[in-house]
Amino acid sequence: MTSTIHNASPSLPRGTGLTNQEALDLDQTFGRQGTVEILEWAWRRWGSRAAIGTSFQGAGLVMIDLALKNGFNFPVFTLDTGLLFPETVQLKARLEKHFGIPIEALVPDLTVEQQAEVSGPELWKTQPDLCCTMRKVIPLQSKLRDLDCWITGLRREQSETRTGIGVIELYTLDEATGQEVVKLNPMAKWNREDVWKHIRDHKIPYNPLHDRGYTSIGCQPCTLRNTNDKNERAGRWLGFNKVECGIHTFMPRKV
Repeated sequence: MTSTIHNASPSLPRGTGLTNQEALDLDQTFGRQGTVEILEWAWRRWGSRAAIGTSFQGAGLVMIDLALKNGFNFPVFTLDTGLLFPETVQLKARLEKHFGIPIEALVPDLTVEQQAEVSGPELWKTQPDLCCTMRKVIPLQSKLRDLDCWITGLRREQSETRTGIGVIELYTLDEATGQEVVKLNPMAKWNREDVWKHIRDHKIPYNPLHDRGYTSIGCQPCTLRNTNDKNERAGRWLGFNKVECGIHTFMPRKV
């Protein structure tokens, strides 16, 4: 695919450079702007010190497409837990070919087999929070130490726990050092229908599991088909009092 390159000229030294009030003001401004404008702001401010994190859900694919077509060449990364569906693993390769970019895979310190030796077999059946922490949260935490801005595909419509997300949020990544990170949610206002219209109109490869009743796709042992039209994430962690894997809740939110 082709794109128009916009040179990034970050105006700030390493760090988010945002006060709490500036983040609040920006969130109000971004609430009136489109996704491309928000992505352009992040690219001009941080360049490659901002990165898109994706699990290849629909909104993330749309965001990557919009960024690249407008010359915002953010690095892209994903969490490879070692427990993904084969279709998800295959999709990563298809997307790299389609977009013409590498997608960095963040992997846990322990393989699934090593984790079983340390913490017991099939940890996701007994302690899913611990399993998610080991296989998702810790690898992400390490990655964010090298970034000033983490760009996500979160949407308010996805579930009750996400209705209150801001377009821009400020978090404390490391309380000991005071390191902060901005979380940018440029797709927050999008609905599911518009996401899938963009995917189909622009012929973006997507996970075929979506056509089989999976509306939110995570690790294979913890993801089932979803029959709840009002909650896209209802097929995750059935049988547990758990609605998030932890990557969006492990940091203290400042704004």
